[in-house]
Amino acid sequence: MKEQNFKNHAQMVPGFHYLTFGAILALIGGSINYLLKATPENKYLASLIVLTSIIFVLIAWFSRTFALKAQDRAIRAEENLRHFVLTGKLLPASLRVGQIVALRFAADAEFVALAEKAAANNLSGKEIKASIQNWKADFYRV
Repeated sequence: MKEQNFKNHAQMVPGFHYLTFGAILALIGGSINYLLKATPENKYLASLIVLTSIIFVLIAWFSRTFALKAQDRAIRAEENLRHFVLTGKLLPASLRVGQIVALRFAADAEFVALAEKAAANNLSGKEIKASIQNWKADFYRV
């Protein structure tokens, strides 16, 4: 696999991120256009098609959000365990989930110090990832 770093760590699944969302946007646009041009006897059908396209947007949005929340929860547990193994203590309680998710890319040698720095300085996820010297790849999160 290609070496992962700060610039290329974001992963996109073309079938989901581009094709599915593009098709849903086309469906919304087409259904709204159909509703606006519909004759009075077709207004009910046109409004149902608009409603269906909105439902598709919600399904796509929530399926993505729920999957990311589950991944965040697993990452939080993994990184808490890693911090405990390295220090004998849990991660600082002041760290937000986004910070912990960013810390997963840090190698063990810099993980503890970076976690303390992130908690003390309230670093953003982007700042944490930019601070990492030895990148630990994560190919499982999408």
